[in-house]
Amino acid sequence: MKFGVITFPGSNCDQDMIYVLESIMGFEVVKLWHKDHDLQGAEFVVLPGGFSYGDYLRSGAIARFSPIMNEVVNHAKKGGYVMGICNGFQILCEAQLLPGTLQHNNSQLFVCDNVYLKTATSNSLVTNALQKDQVIKVPVAHAEGRYFNHAEGIKALEDADQVLFRYCDANGLVNDFTNLNGSINNIAGITNTNRNVFGMMPHPERAADTNLGNIDGKKIFESILNQVSV
Repeated sequence: MKFGVITFPGSNCDQDMIYVLESIMGFEVVKLWHKDHDLQGAEFVVLPGGFSYGDYLRSGAIARFSPIMNEVVNHAKKGGYVMGICNGFQILCEAQLLPGTLQHNNSQLFVCDNVYLKTATSNSLVTNALQKDQVIKVPVAHAEGRYFNHAEGIKALEDADQVLFRYCDANGLVNDFTNLNGSINNIAGITNTNRNVFGMMPHPERAADTNLGNIDGKKIFESILNQVSV
């Protein structure tokens, strides 16, 4: 499978993602620029973390109108795989490829820390190597990571098993105290109804190299590898 990693003005995790996909997982990777009009044959498109366009207005609100996003939206609508990490998740919500929005953390502070995530479903391309309720530790770094959706939207997500991860503690406890940003139902990541678009605030690419002392995030990339050919 060929991956495409997009760089927007202000992206700062694009090279990290390229390194993990290419050097650790062995995938073919093409670098995509925000002004491109061609995905260059990428079958799986990744929108990395960072501060696209300086996070002016709402995070991701300007990047959503980058020329490359026309191609990303069309790719997703045709069933192609798309994943957004942190700022990428925000962009996907702004583009309405994923439901809901990412709002300012309850604390109104930027949070940079290692957090625990409880796997809410193993029924997705990015979580099939994980057991339901399995706990992993992955870094976060965001100021607007509080997932919000209206009550009907949350019910739809929960009923359709579209929640990928929830914030928890080391023992898998999910409550207000383990919810670092105030996300509804502790939601840290979701997928769309067709299960081909994925978004999460934590950074699995920052926990995929043994040199970092934590490879819990590698499970997400191994999940992809389990179901696709290199």
